[in-house]
Amino acid sequence: MANLTSVSGFLLMGFSADRKLQILHALLFLVTYLLALTGNLLIITITTLDHRLHSPMYYFLKHLSLLDLCFISVTVPQSIANSLMNNGYISLGQCILQVFFFIALASSEVAILTVMSYDRYVAICQPLQYETIMDPCACRHAVIAVWVAGGLSGLMHAAVNFSIPLCGERVIHQFFCDVPQMLKLACSYEFINEIAVAAFTTSTAFICLTSIVLSYIRIFSAVLRIPSSEGRTKVFSTCLPHLFVVTFFLSAAGFEFLRPPSESQSAMDLMFSIFYTVIPPTLNPVIYSLRNEAMKAGLRKILSKEEFTQRKMHLKVIFKL
Repeated sequence: MANLTSVSGFLLMGFSADRKLQILHALLFLVTYLLALTGNLLIITITTLDHRLHSPMYYFLKHLSLLDLCFISVTVPQSIANSLMNNGYISLGQCILQVFFFIALASSEVAILTVMSYDRYVAICQPLQYETIMDPCACRHAVIAVWVAGGLSGLMHAAVNFSIPLCGERVIHQFFCDVPQMLKLACSYEFINEIAVAAFTTSTAFICLTSIVLSYIRIFSAVLRIPSSEGRTKVFSTCLPHLFVVTFFLSAAGFEFLRPPSESQSAMDLMFSIFYTVIPPTLNPVIYSLRNEAMKAGLRKILSKEEFTQRKMHLKVIFKL
């Protein structure tokens, strides 16, 4: 396998060489993946079918769920397959695509979270101008910018990372093609371009984080001036879940990408990689829908017998045409 990876691909070490632990890992990842798939598809379905949720906040939430769905699909299915087949080999082409989509979707997620925080700021601090500022055209342009920016970031990282000469065996101590782990394989002083791209990406993420923090400072200062406790509770129920998601995702990713590289991979390193690759896409649907009455009402409406009958009759009319 070492000879094979030195020519045409990489060897992902994963979590363990023990066969029983590999099966356990595959089952846990499969359950987690199905939960993330179900939760994010539900949010996409509800925000699409329920016309009461056709507002900027839920429009951005739908795209966040789509990003989460794609993000977890980049790494987890491949890891499940490797564990079940007891084979950690990944081809060069697969690794390039994995790095591109992973960086692109992660960057897009940071960008959409920034847009969502700005949307909440305008809704709470400038309510009279909200419909003018967050009009449908502006929302569409913001989402397009999010996806394009993420794609450019992924393209830069993939192009630079795979142009670096590698020394030694191509063994990656992760369950996916992780950029920091791949840089350990680079020949000395040959990855200055990747460091420059990573510094640019980090600076952009820091600007996004600063924008989010400033937005929430203004939001909370405005909320504290609301005389009604019911009004404050309603605002906190929509803002706190978003703030938790931002903090969790960026802190885990920041720890992984900014810490000094080590020669050996520890269980803590693998745990932190799970914190920003697997847990956020799985928990986001729960966080955003658990305390959101509009989302729960939309789910009840879609699952109701009357709504199901109405949709069925609508489809019959369409097929007859």
